[in-house]
Amino acid sequence: MLAVLVLLVWFISQDVAENPQGVADPPAGTEVFSIGEVSHTPDPVVYAQDPPAGGSHNSSWLTCAAYDEPVSNEFAVHSLEHGAVWITYQPDLDAASIADLEGYARRAEVIVSPYPGLDSPVVLSSWGRQLRLDSVDDTVIDQFYRAFRDRTAP
Repeated sequence: MLAVLVLLVWFISQDVAENPQGVADPPAGTEVFSIGEVSHTPDPVVYAQDPPAGGSHNSSWLTCAAYDEPVSNEFAVHSLEHGAVWITYQPDLDAASIADLEGYARRAEVIVSPYPGLDSPVVLSSWGRQLRLDSVDDTVIDQFYRAFRDRTAP
């Protein structure tokens, strides 16, 4: 009996150590993209997705934080390569929703920024994954974060 208990405690501790926030299934509607070969470049990049969800990028990454101005795609994509989740929103989104989104930047590896020309109010991106939202939905954002942060990067 003691051996079973010790084995159970060890198994649970291994799972928590490897994934303290718990892995979630991808939210419904998540798009998956094949990124292909990538390289570092100082030049502007034309991406297959808007906002980008992977591809060639600058050799410097973007610090994960909340930004009140649009950020460079090439720097943000480098952060995605290292496991970040990028939450973009339409610049005219209401102040309460923006404040809610900015709260996610307190989590590990999250970038939050406005993105002019966005065709959905909110877009969640990780390396090779993207989900468009009609509004801020904390349950779906949390699910996307738990499913893809540090899980899809090359």
